[in-house]
Amino acid sequence: MTAIIVSPLVRIAEMAVRHGASEMISLMAKEHTFHRPAVIKAERHLLLGMNDISFAGTGDLVAPQETHVRDIIDFARSWDRTAPLLIHCWMGVSRSPAAALITALAVHPETDDLALVQRLRTASPYATPNARLIMIGDQMLDRKGRLVDAVKAIGRGADADGNAPFVLSLSADIGVM
Repeated sequence: MTAIIVSPLVRIAEMAVRHGASEMISLMAKEHTFHRPAVIKAERHLLLGMNDISFAGTGDLVAPQETHVRDIIDFARSWDRTAPLLIHCWMGVSRSPAAALITALAVHPETDDLALVQRLRTASPYATPNARLIMIGDQMLDRKGRLVDAVKAIGRGADADGNAPFVLSLSADIGVM
């Protein structure tokens, strides 16, 4: 089963080793530093500097931009899918679930948006995908509002402590931790 592993920062090494990931997307604020797990190939690590905000014009904070989403889409399409892809942000609740949805649709554009988002909710009751990333991803992947509507349909996730990684399957099989 090819899958996307979504994780908070504190568990990326554990999740990479447990699931055999060798590729990773990091969505972190520029001021946050961390060490890439040794099992992740340096040339297959995409580091995107952004804050977890859903609107632009917030002073020193960096809102998700079209260039970030383009990088996610390009990286996803170059993922060889022989091993799971690890995607993480600070807590694994907002930016990384949004990037996981964008990734899944970039590699499998025939996927039904609502079915995918419902798999996300089943895998993680805590996920609240970043609305700005979702909006930009919807536009760039030509989803015609279906991704935005699907994410709105599942609503906000439950409160989280940032310690709940999960597996988003690219197929209808649901992966849980």
